Amino acid sequence: MAIPKALIASFLISILVIHLVEADPTVNADATTGSPSKKIDCGAACSARCQLSSRPNLCKRACGTCCARCSCVPPGTSGNRDVCPCYATMIIRGGQLKCP
Repeated sequence: MAIPKALIASFLISILVIHLVEADPTVNADATTGSPSKKIDCGAACSARCQLSSRPNLCKRACGTCCARCSCVPPGTSGNRDVCPCYATMIIRGGQLKCP
């Protein structure tokens, strides 16, 4: 009678451990993507993005804010917003796009 109780207890403990491991987001992120989030050099990415802007300082400041929040800057000097959806959907109070 003692063997089935020990078997049931060890089975329940193993299920609990498996559930806790699956619920841990850091374990899942490392297993699927390699790292939870990529860090990019926002200064260099925004300098490249804003090099042809008529107001480069304003462009770099807005781009830097968007890059810090999204960890992404679309390639090129304009367009390509489909590459970075977070960057492309950020808006200011008036409904205009925030990110250059």
